[in-house]
Amino acid sequence: MLRYRVLLAAVAALVVTSPAAADKRVALVVGNSAYVQAGALANPTNDASDMAEALKQVGFEVILGLDLTKSAFDGKVRDFARALEKADVAVFFYAGHGLQVGGRNYLVPVDARLQGERDLDFDAVSLDFVLRQVELDREGKTNIVFLDACRDNPLARNLARSMGTRSANVGQGLAQVQTGVGTFIAYSTQPGNVAVDGAGRNSPFTGALVKAVGMPERNLTSVMIEVRKEVLAATSGKQVPWDHSALTGDFYFHLASAAGVLPKVIPGRPETEENLHKRMRELEEELKKKSDPQMTAKMVSLSHSKARLQQLEDSNRQDQQRIFDTYRKAGPSSDAAARNAVSREVGSIQMEMARRSQEIRKLREQIGGLEVELGLAEKPTQEAKEAAK
Repeated sequence: MLRYRVLLAAVAALVVTSPAAADKRVALVVGNSAYVQAGALANPTNDASDMAEALKQVGFEVILGLDLTKSAFDGKVRDFARALEKADVAVFFYAGHGLQVGGRNYLVPVDARLQGERDLDFDAVSLDFVLRQVELDREGKTNIVFLDACRDNPLARNLARSMGTRSANVGQGLAQVQTGVGTFIAYSTQPGNVAVDGAGRNSPFTGALVKAVGMPERNLTSVMIEVRKEVLAATSGKQVPWDHSALTGDFYFHLASAAGVLPKVIPGRPETEENLHKRMRELEEELKKKSDPQMTAKMVSLSHSKARLQQLEDSNRQDQQRIFDTYRKAGPSSDAAARNAVSREVGSIQMEMARRSQEIRKLREQIGGLEVELGLAEKPTQEAKEAAK
């Protein structure tokens, strides 16, 4: 029984020191609607106000910014950075216009003009800059970023026209971001895609997110699954919320839901010696996982690999649609030059798809190996290996 008491004491320490249960939580919530040069957006200020209230309800200190100019946006980020010096959990939420140029993402204040590429540094807020403030000197902390900024953006089109031959650097939607360990980032739709604004008070993404944050006993993964399901239903499958995680543990918005690692006692079941032994074995395994840095590294690697696999598979599906659209637009033609041009274009797409397919195969093998090492899957038999080839 001494061994059991020692284990239970270890659990109590984990519960008391659990970030989800006792840490200071700070959020910066920004919603920009009243754009001067791009036309007003209906939802973002509502989205930000509702998200701020939802976070306050689950214990966050919230810094709220609505319809921020560039100078006001910079000021809110500075306030946020200062508040994070003593915070263990950081959330950054942004709703409004955003754009990507050369693979870098920018958030757009309401007074931005963006008449040329140089204006980006003066008129817009670099997402990399915000993430740097969130992650700086915060090793071992939890950082969560929500971006509802993938709307159709006339400022991006104007900027592309001003850049001439460099206009291809202005991408649609937002680019995927590689974050540091401890950071989770969620987009309202797939990287490179445009999200739906929504006809009601909130955008489909934020409306679903506010609702899911209010649900108890759900970790962040479960929250995003619920958001994804609701947005898919609301947009008839056109919009798929996307996330990238480098978290090293569970996060719960509701403090009471983060009840530690102790296995639940089943009501009405007598606590026999056999049951107690079973619960202690489960507890020991959980404690080993929490104290094993190699296990944590493998979990992070698995998350990265799955995110990359999803990205590659989505890109191949999009390219398959591009091939179909190319043939459809070209139609039957007796012009040999036109047919050759179509063949070259399709061939180029197919070569890129083949390259991705090789990477997909390697990633699946890597994911399978990691899942076996982490105890999430059984080692495949030789017959299964042969069938997968």
